[in-house]
Amino acid sequence: MELKDFHSIAIEGVIGVGKTSLARQLTRETDSRLILERHDENPFLPDFYKDPARFAFQTQLFFLLSRFQQLKESGQQDFFQPLTIADYIFAKDKIFAYLTLEERELQLYEKLYNTIEKDIPKPDLVIYLQSSVERLMANIRRRGRSYEKHITEEYIQNLNEAYNHYFFHYNDSHLLVVNAVRLDFVHKEDDFQTLKQQIERHPGGTVFFNPDIA
Repeated sequence: MELKDFHSIAIEGVIGVGKTSLARQLTRETDSRLILERHDENPFLPDFYKDPARFAFQTQLFFLLSRFQQLKESGQQDFFQPLTIADYIFAKDKIFAYLTLEERELQLYEKLYNTIEKDIPKPDLVIYLQSSVERLMANIRRRGRSYEKHITEEYIQNLNEAYNHYFFHYNDSHLLVVNAVRLDFVHKEDDFQTLKQQIERHPGGTVFFNPDIA
């Protein structure tokens, strides 16, 4: 398949793995619509990274409703742009919720999530980018976002494990799992083209791509 043959592609992975960069690069290769997550609009995020226990619930609810609104609106597909590329999936919200919310908050969150989740279209293909904690932390520090300066290695480690667990059981759409530890698709055109070829060759189901042994 070529990229244009897909209806929707979503890119996922832990903070700092390069989701947005890859989404932008793939969009430039096609006449497609780009959907980017609105991190900067969440007024609770800086406080969450400083004091997760206190601000987790407010942060999570804001993200949940913001993601719902954005993806619900994007479901009104522009027929002149048959491909949509997003740098997140709606279900990622649950990964963060289970990692950060306490039991009573999670029960309330689940009721709201289950009410609205059915109205969100699922992508044809999800690209899950995996990386090491060391490289993720290096990428986070390199981009220097002020609200991310309080992110700890422990938080990224826990998030990495939660993402791996989630996508190990994922079957909502076709899935490409990419070991991106040594793949620099942002700065190396050859690496990007290699990854693009893997996407276009995807046969369906779940596929694992490890460029070290490909």
